[in-house]
Amino acid sequence: MNARRSEGARVPDPQAEWIGLIAGNGRFPLLFAENARRLGYRVSAVALSGEADPALERAVDRIHWVVLGQLGKLIKAFKQDGVRQAVMVGGVKKTHLFSDIKPDLRSLALLRRVTIPKDDALLRAIAAELEDEGIRIRESTFGLDGLLVEDGTLTRRGPTRKERRDIEFGWEMAEAVGRLDIGQCVVVKDCVVVAVEAVEGSDDAIRRGGKLARGGAVVVKRFKPQQDRRFDLPAVGPGTIQAMIESGAAVL
Repeated sequence: MNARRSEGARVPDPQAEWIGLIAGNGRFPLLFAENARRLGYRVSAVALSGEADPALERAVDRIHWVVLGQLGKLIKAFKQDGVRQAVMVGGVKKTHLFSDIKPDLRSLALLRRVTIPKDDALLRAIAAELEDEGIRIRESTFGLDGLLVEDGTLTRRGPTRKERRDIEFGWEMAEAVGRLDIGQCVVVKDCVVVAVEAVEGSDDAIRRGGKLARGGAVVVKRFKPQQDRRFDLPAVGPGTIQAMIESGAAVL
């Protein structure tokens, strides 16, 4: 485990409370770290090698790089820094679970207890392991209310009547897919499902669905009915919008 204090980080208040950050890919971990420090926390990041952005090193007070599956090292790092609460932020490419995972003894013991290793079950089991060690897992939006999308149309035009029908249809389909813990995103056109997010992630599902729809597709991404708000919340970033542009999708 490679642990060090971040270069260029401000000198932390020695009395400030630590908050842990389990960091995957995307910009969300950076945004969380920057905001947590503005709120007065010292941030201890456990960053997943091959997933987390190296720029995170400059945004936190201390960083520990671990390989996917090193649960024991993750817990040791947080306890070493005095972390009592933490968040799980950022994604993990599911395809890495087939090739890049290197489970330690603690992870192997956890995997034996999880009978069906789906996303929700695994994340809840990891959270339970941390909480058994006195580390509470907070909602991943902790301190980030300003990043949550409000209801309503966010663009210059609203959906057409035809697009609204696809939205309503896609909302029901995404709920069904989410209940099965397959994914959070579906792509539809003319009330037909043209793509369902699976192991490839939502951006690639959008590209695939948009290509099949040949333009004008509607993308629906939503909470799973059983969603645990501590992790894996549906998120939309620049990559999602770029995937829509590339595939000619019309509505999100």
